[in-house]
Amino acid sequence: ASPRSGPFRAGELALAEVRRKHNTTLKLMCRLTAEAVLSSPGGVLPHRDIIGQLPGQVLRASGGARLLLRRPSLDEYVLLMSRGPTIAYPKDISAMLMMMDIHPGDTVLETGSGSGAMSLFLSRAVGPKGRVLSYEIREDHHNLAKKNYRQWRSAWEIGHTDKWPDNVEFILKDISTAAADMKSVTLDAVVLDMLSPQSALPVVHPSLKQSGVCAVYLANITQVIDLLDRIRSCKLPFLCERIIEVTHRSWSVLPAKLKHWKSSQVVETQENIEEPPQN
Repeated sequence: ASPRSGPFRAGELALAEVRRKHNTTLKLMCRLTAEAVLSSPGGVLPHRDIIGQLPGQVLRASGGARLLLRRPSLDEYVLLMSRGPTIAYPKDISAMLMMMDIHPGDTVLETGSGSGAMSLFLSRAVGPKGRVLSYEIREDHHNLAKKNYRQWRSAWEIGHTDKWPDNVEFILKDISTAAADMKSVTLDAVVLDMLSPQSALPVVHPSLKQSGVCAVYLANITQVIDLLDRIRSCKLPFLCERIIEVTHRSWSVLPAKLKHWKSSQVVETQENIEEPPQN
């Protein structure tokens, strides 16, 4: 993890956690400015009361609600940032990064910038010496991805002692028409998040290293079948290694309740004292 530089400052991102009923948590994210307020179901909290505080402290909103304040992780930022298209969720992105075996210094091609979620995780994975080429056909998605990426970078540099790498090139272009662009790059990995990934494969495969990995993010098994059929019929030099669905199961652990609705007794551990042998 990167070292933090201390208290919250104006211009950086803050995450507030509010405990709700049934052991659930509401997360609210804001960019801190001296004149603004953070609104929550339990009241408002002026940003000026947050600025200067250390992350991890609990502050009270006007309605009495207790808000735990801290800096958001990249995972949380991606889930709470402005969205246009549906994002690739962090659980899926993590699996794809693992399958692609991306290292610092790699050059990675992304098709479908979307809201910028994958771009941010790729940016962190390849590091300051790496490079991410992010193609997007829709101008609104292209602009949103750039906005979310820049917002995270600027907030990071205010709240941390190091800089987030400026290593993503957002390109407004249909990847199927970018064959000439691909001739000048060598790709360590490719990730496709688009409606018809089969149209991109003939364009990107000449630039992908012999041992490089192409990860494809698809919404349903019908799309998987269509993609594999296209690879087979066009005799593209790709081998399907794995098809996975990533699921996370959340658990809530609560004290057991007796019939009269009191918490059950707490069982405490005791030292294991050896008894002397009986004669």
